[in-house]
This record gives sequence, C-alpha cells and structure tokens, in this order.
Amino acid sequence: MNLLLQTNYKNLQGQIAVTGSKSETNRLLLLKALFPNITLANTSNSDDSEVMQKALVGNDEIVDIHHAGTAMRFLTAYFAVNEGREVVMTGSGRMQERPIKILVEALTQLGVEISYEKEEGYPPIRIKGKKVTASKVSLAANVSSQYISALLLVASKLENGLELTLEGEITSIPYIKMTLALLNDLDIQTSFEGNVIKVYPKEAVVSKEMVVESDWSSASYFFSLVALADAASITLSSYKENSLQGDSALVSIYEKMGVKTTYEGNKMMLVKQPDFKLETVNFDLNNTPDIAQTIVVTCLGLGIGCHLTGLHTLKIKETDRLEALKIELTKLGADISVTNDSLTLNTSQNINHNVRIATYNDHRMAMAFAPLALKVPIIIDDAEVVSKSYPDFWNDLRELNFEISEL
Repeated sequence: MNLLLQTNYKNLQGQIAVTGSKSETNRLLLLKALFPNITLANTSNSDDSEVMQKALVGNDEIVDIHHAGTAMRFLTAYFAVNEGREVVMTGSGRMQERPIKILVEALTQLGVEISYEKEEGYPPIRIKGKKVTASKVSLAANVSSQYISALLLVASKLENGLELTLEGEITSIPYIKMTLALLNDLDIQTSFEGNVIKVYPKEAVVSKEMVVESDWSSASYFFSLVALADAASITLSSYKENSLQGDSALVSIYEKMGVKTTYEGNKMMLVKQPDFKLETVNFDLNNTPDIAQTIVVTCLGLGIGCHLTGLHTLKIKETDRLEALKIELTKLGADISVTNDSLTLNTSQNINHNVRIATYNDHRMAMAFAPLALKVPIIIDDAEVVSKSYPDFWNDLRELNFEISEL
C-alpha cells in the first residue's frame, strides 16, 4: 500500500490516544508468562506485541517472530530457561541478518544449550531449555540494550538469581532502567552499581494489575507535527511526566525546536511556540536512538541543520537506518552525511515535492517522514509497515485533517 500525504490545514488541533508502549508491553508480557497472576492493561496493539504474545502462549516447536527484534531477544532468554522445552527461533529475512551471538554466548555461559541452524551468530537458532543454577555472566555493554534486558527479565526465575557484569560503555541506559523498574514494581529485588547489575531470585509475586504507559516513540511523530505546523495544540494520552521510557527525552529535545509540553492528569499537551528562533541543533542520542529519524526529518522541514551522535545501534535495526536516512533525505534535496555512529544535516530551505519515500520494512521510516506533508506532498511506499508498532497511525493523521489517498 503506497500512500500520498498532503494537507492544506497548517493549524493542527486534536486529541489522540496513543497505543501502549511496545517496549513496556513486551517486557510485561514476558513477566506475565513467568508470573501468571499479574494482569496487564493498556497493552500495545502492535504487530511486535501480538507476535510476542502468540509465542508465549503457544506450544509450537518453530517460533517465527517475523520482523520483531525485541521478541527475538526476549524470547531467546525465555525459552533458554524454560526447562524441558525445545524450540527453533526464526524470523524474516532481515531478522536472519540481525546478530544474536552476544546474547547466545551470555546464555551459554549460564549453561544453556543453543545452536545455530544456518549461519553462526544469526537466527534461526535451536534452544534446549534448561534449569539454570549458574548466576554470573558478563556481556559487552555497547550493544543493543535488549540483550541485557532479556537476561534481566528472566533472572528472578533462575535458582540463584543473576549477577550481570557489563563490559565497556553502556548503551541505552533508560531501557535497562525501565526493565529494572518493572521488576521492582513486582517487588523483585535488584541493584545497579557501576557496571554490575544484580537481580535476586523470586519464586512468586503478589497479584497485581500493571498499566502500560502509552508509547513515547510513537509520540515523537506528534512532536514533529507540532514543530512543523504553522500553529498547533495536540493533546496525547496516556502519559506520565516522570516516565520510565527513555524517549521521554523528546520533551527537552523539541523544546529547542519550538514545542512546549505540559501535563494534566494522564494527558500531555504539545503546543507550538509562535515566533520561536530556530538554529542548528546538536544531540547525543546514545540513550534514545529510536527518535533519530524523527528529529532529522523535523530539522529538514524546519530548514535547520542538525548533528546527531550516539547512533551506532541504528545499523542493526529493522534496516541500516543511517544509510536509509541518507538515501531518502537526499531524494528530498537534503545535504546529509553519515558515519557509523553519527549524522549531519546541513541547513537547507528547499524540499522536493512528491518524492517517494522507501520504507525498507521499517515502521519508523514511514512515520518519521509523514509530518513533512505539512510542507510538501509526499508519498510513503509500503505504508502498512506502521502496524509493527502503531497500527492506527494513518487514521490518527486523518483526525488531524491530513488528506491520505492510496496510489
């Protein structure tokens, strides 16, 4: 499905209910599988979370998680400690190009038996679940935080808990802290001192309802819309001012691009600041790499430059996001350069019209470029890819008077 996006409404007003956080949902789905007496509310309706849920309740030997990277990492750890269960974890063609070796080696240190079905270091993998008594493991810290969270989520069910030593500079600390905070909410004892994380064993937890906060990564597109509109006031729910999600850094980032954020109850209000002076921005996104695409597209739309660093994990996402950004932004007329971990966009006032944006099976490519329709008509190819994290995205844009037509 290819969509043409355009709008004559440059004054955006509306209220949007954003689906629950995919990151929180997938962590809580795994914890619910370990502790069935907890209940969940406001869970994500994303493809990734549905895949995760299906895998956790199913009994199939072959577990296909399609494009869901979080599910691949979390379920690898889950099935590894599921005594007596043998599964083959596989996924899409792109998933079979995304590395899993670091997590497999960590689980092997704990005595789990995992083998590669095709290429060493990549899915598909065969996992023979075992009772784990070992309790110490070390892991490179400058890789995807999902490897770390995968181990932490199952740690309380290990006979002796887990002491995890992180080697080197730690990436995406907010996501690790989110995992630990959810464990603490269930009265599972943890500590995080220096580069050592400990999770203590816990046989059972008390019955409790866990309410998932709405997804901050999904909120990023509305921050971008407000920044690019002539005038705007958009209310989003359900959000907390003191969020566990790292992407809540959007508030301070977009403040530098003319968006003011206030809170009332579980609602967050985004308002465009009139006559805001714009200038080139520099951000280290080591802790929040998922919002890089949104930020650079916003800067192009605002006619300002940006320099973004801390982006090394983007090369192993749904696509090589740095290279994809360079290709698609260049089509729009941008002057952009990328390295292995950074991106530089030079100031430019002109944006090419009716450009077709390729999405590379990457939901964030589709949604990050959509707000540019406030400036020029734009075509998003394979637009259905948004269902990976935000199935209602195009309908929510229609609520803001965007004209969206299928080509």
